[in-house]
Amino acid sequence: MDDTRLMRYARHILLDELGIEGQERLLAARVLIVGAGGLGSPAALYLAAAGVGRIVLVDDDVVELSNLQRQILHDISGLGRHKAQSGRDALLALNPDIEVQALVERLDDTRLIALAAQVDLVLDCCDNFATRHAINRACVATCTPLVSGAAIKFSGQVSVYDLRDEASPCYHCLFPEADDLEELRCATTGVLGPLLGMVGSVQAAEAIKLIAGMGEPLVGRLLSVDALRMQWHTIRFKRDPDCLVCARRPPAEAGCSGD
Repeated sequence: MDDTRLMRYARHILLDELGIEGQERLLAARVLIVGAGGLGSPAALYLAAAGVGRIVLVDDDVVELSNLQRQILHDISGLGRHKAQSGRDALLALNPDIEVQALVERLDDTRLIALAAQVDLVLDCCDNFATRHAINRACVATCTPLVSGAAIKFSGQVSVYDLRDEASPCYHCLFPEADDLEELRCATTGVLGPLLGMVGSVQAAEAIKLIAGMGEPLVGRLLSVDALRMQWHTIRFKRDPDCLVCARRPPAEAGCSGD
């Protein structure tokens, strides 16, 4: 690590739990972020600032004026541009020491599995259940740790799903896929802008912990926030032994190391 990096990441290096070794893990890490909107914005900015070596940013949407109330990765000059490309430029402007790949595409199951297999960690920063479940299936198939967040109106939540841990639930264990589920959207119900910053920042913190190998990740715990009353709650949950996604072959056969 050269003098410039030592200076840039000094406040992380000073942390005994992280130190130079943890920072080097961040510099070597590869992270996939699905969604460059309200959650992906703060998450990506903090991971870029932390020196995550390679960030793959995926989003097929374009920047609109109504996004700027909360999607802080973009500004007025980016209107009409694809969010993945606008986001890539913002991340590189913040930290040119990293590599950012912008993918303007809507990922199907096959593509998600291929991308998840190439990274150390996936952040689910999307805004719909169908994509969340597809990301979860890919992470289960490849044993890639997943940090998932969601926010609507004044409520947000974050959890970590890590199938390298045999006891870890997957997203489907907590939120089983259902065709008749009514989904709320920001475009119709609204969302408090800073709430997305709170949730996305927690996602970034969990990602850094997982990469650096420090602390206790939110595995088997759902952290929720009510921003209207500013109350945080933690709900513990377990793996569903009958889960249609993760209750399958043992970790050794699935390619998980279990450590």
